Amino acid sequence: MAGASAAKIGSFLSKKPYAPPSWASHLSPAPSQTFSLGHFPTPIHKWNLPNLPSGTEVWIKRDDLSGMQLSGNKVRKLEFLMADAVAQGADCVITVGGIQSNHCRATAVAAKYLNLDCYLILRTSKLLVDKDPGLVGNILVERLVGAHIDLVSKEEYGKIGSVVLADLLKRKLLEEGRKPYVIPVGGSNSLGTWGYIEAIREIEHQVQISGDVQFDDIVVACGSGGTIAGLALGSNLSSLKAKVHAFSVCDDPGYFYHYVQGLIDGLHSGLDSHDLVSIENAKGLGYAMNTTEELKFVKDIAAATGIVLDPVYSGKAAYGMLKDMASKPAKWEGRKILFVHTGGLLGLYDKVDELSSLSGSWRRMDLEESVPRKDGTGKMF
Repeated sequence: MAGASAAKIGSFLSKKPYAPPSWASHLSPAPSQTFSLGHFPTPIHKWNLPNLPSGTEVWIKRDDLSGMQLSGNKVRKLEFLMADAVAQGADCVITVGGIQSNHCRATAVAAKYLNLDCYLILRTSKLLVDKDPGLVGNILVERLVGAHIDLVSKEEYGKIGSVVLADLLKRKLLEEGRKPYVIPVGGSNSLGTWGYIEAIREIEHQVQISGDVQFDDIVVACGSGGTIAGLALGSNLSSLKAKVHAFSVCDDPGYFYHYVQGLIDGLHSGLDSHDLVSIENAKGLGYAMNTTEELKFVKDIAAATGIVLDPVYSGKAAYGMLKDMASKPAKWEGRKILFVHTGGLLGLYDKVDELSSLSGSWRRMDLEESVPRKDGTGKMF
């Protein structure tokens, strides 16, 4: 259904009317339009992870394949947020994130697709805030597409906050005669939540046409709250009824229960976040920081299954999930689990130095002088 419409020439990057799934029709406010920014539906396939509990199956929803420059879970939120920006007559967008923010990169690309300027406020260390941020990973794409980048230190960010920082820049742009539209951190507001309510409709349809797979659980990383709000609300309201498990990679679970509650209250759902989602802490050393064990896990899973996880989000979620399975196998035995890969591959480039000792080996090919040339002689040159 979605695949057929995506195949039509000119449908990508087009604006289209939006009607919520019937089971979400009572949620309000509901968006009336969306931009086609991603390649959907993304595939679901079996993920042959090692050392699973008895009878446990893990399947993977490949939202990392929703695009290239514009990829991952952020695309689903931006389809609604960018449609709203255009509807409000914006000529530029503002958003905020970490120095290797996948959301900021996706926003920068989406803005250019729609002929809007993009202003990014990026958080970095106090030591690097006055230096050129370089051309690694997400930053490279942002700078290639011409995003305007303002750097702030982690200390400044912590003291002032993302909302005030974005508002400061918005006021400056308004004074210059611009028409800015602010997108929150991670695209996680009530409007952005529709991205993963819609993803549940997509998964529900994939389950219905497959006929032989029913998921008991959905597992996903949590970084700003919008993805888990949409998945948890959608799973509860739809026919899926899968239990949603979120592994938080930055703030504590208590923060996210409260934040998700605000998002679903914003849609007048009348539901309690504690009833919809189970949130566990998987931040380890902290946001975008990894232990050697976590990075080795990312490498080992790639080598074993071909699935490359990002170290900031899905890598920590999968690591947390398998640790939980090892310590509490009875909780997971015999269950069918859908793991949502939220993308973030470009973040790996920021970990090159740490990964160098863990990555695969190489060697110089051994070419003896006796290797025959194409013409059959023994000389190589």
